[in-house]
Amino acid sequence: MTLMPRLMLLLLALSPLSALAAPAAPAALMEGKDYELIEAPGPFAPLAGKIEVAEIFGYTCPHCAHFEPILDAWAKKLPKDVRFTPVPAVFGGYWDSYARAYYAADQLGVAKRSHAAMFNALHEARSLPMQNVSPAELAGFYKDYGVTAEQYTAALESDAVTRKLAVAKTFAQRVKVQGTPSLVINGKYLVKGTSFEDMLSNADALIARERAAKAR
Repeated sequence: MTLMPRLMLLLLALSPLSALAAPAAPAALMEGKDYELIEAPGPFAPLAGKIEVAEIFGYTCPHCAHFEPILDAWAKKLPKDVRFTPVPAVFGGYWDSYARAYYAADQLGVAKRSHAAMFNALHEARSLPMQNVSPAELAGFYKDYGVTAEQYTAALESDAVTRKLAVAKTFAQRVKVQGTPSLVINGKYLVKGTSFEDMLSNADALIARERAAKAR
């Protein structure tokens, strides 16, 4: 047998092994199924070289409460070039009360530490009311994080928090969020999915798409 046929036989013998060793190509995302293109794109905050993942959430939303531990574990593993930003939903009524509560806590530097606990207080312990929550009740909750009632009430009623609410409301309206929780990538893509895990998988793929676009 000549050298060339021997090489061909060897390649044929190895090809099934190489096919097994090769990583599977990621499935292509489908617009309308895995994400929606945002008609008026724009990030929530200046990107500053980052890829933005904005989560529009509501403390009173049970789906957001179920999503929170899954999302938190995912967000902690995001690469350094990705910025994760919670954006409270400003849909009116009690949504606004708890959106204001979040931004007051954020202004005082305790939002990250108290975030999961607020979901627990509303959905598990039921130590806070879903509707008509008072400033005193909110101040009592944040007291556990080293914030006095006076500090918290002042932040809650501040112009800075009111301005942040307006920005959050405008963003949600512009990206046409239909419900919570919602993920928005770089202000361009509204993530869809049939499950929380599916949403995060699609978010990963859209992050990779934005990273590749930056590299070009």
